[in-house]
Amino acid sequence: MSTQDANRLQALMQRAPLAAAFIAEGRFTRVSEPFNHLFGHLEDSELSEAPTRSVFVSDAAHSGCSERLRSSFQSGQPVDEEVELVRRDGSRFWGRLQASPVDWQQPQAEALWVLSDVTAARAARLAPTWTAKHDPVTELSNRREFERRLAEHVGSRRNEPVSVLWLDLDRFGDIVTGMGGETADHFLYGIGQLLQTKVRASDTVARIEHDRFSVLLPDCDQHYAEIVAEKIRSSISGYRLRWGLHRARVKASVGVVLLQHSLETPDAVLAAATLACGEAKAAGGDCVRVFVSAVEPSMG
Repeated sequence: MSTQDANRLQALMQRAPLAAAFIAEGRFTRVSEPFNHLFGHLEDSELSEAPTRSVFVSDAAHSGCSERLRSSFQSGQPVDEEVELVRRDGSRFWGRLQASPVDWQQPQAEALWVLSDVTAARAARLAPTWTAKHDPVTELSNRREFERRLAEHVGSRRNEPVSVLWLDLDRFGDIVTGMGGETADHFLYGIGQLLQTKVRASDTVARIEHDRFSVLLPDCDQHYAEIVAEKIRSSISGYRLRWGLHRARVKASVGVVLLQHSLETPDAVLAAATLACGEAKAAGGDCVRVFVSAVEPSMG
């Protein structure tokens, strides 16, 4: 590595707000400042050159994680899991460990670890109320919770417009068949995270079933809902899954429906959104269609 490249890497490890570390032969070879701080280390006690065992709660936990890393890397898969870790002062926390080889051609050589403290999030997920309302794969709202929130708007006397989007990933079965269920789940998680960045905090994003998602847009008329739907469609089309040696992309068909008096139940709303999505699929996919209700013939 040139002096300039070394200086760039050092600046990145010091200034980037990312808890990252390079690992080789069971030791930390270079760690970022956020990584040090996560474990309660300062400049006089940084983790560089320390054994990786020092951050695990036990020999068994360390050896188990090391074996999972070796096995996954050898099979061309990165690792993304939650592990219990220990700080310098002996306190424990749960960290999300995302690890992969620096060079996939040498999977057992140097590795990169990225860590985040997920103690609070993990505690929330383990609560019975969270489990009842969320999808375990994507951590989005589940169908039951989505329908409960939708029901609050169906038939409401409030005058604000409310829209619903229905998304169906195109040819997602090819990813499951070609890459396996684990990789497909990581893809679904990534799609879920992407969807949440494209809507407001007041909106609800849910995984309804398999590769189908829905978005509840309160105080949103049909025109704006179409804009959101197109933004989502475009973002999914440009999304790339990178999971170890796997690379994949997918597109989506999106249906849009504005809540109206003729749609008297949550099931009716979702059926209308599904119908619009089906029209998008029939048009070749990777597009947006809007539900148009049938006009009752005049009796006059």
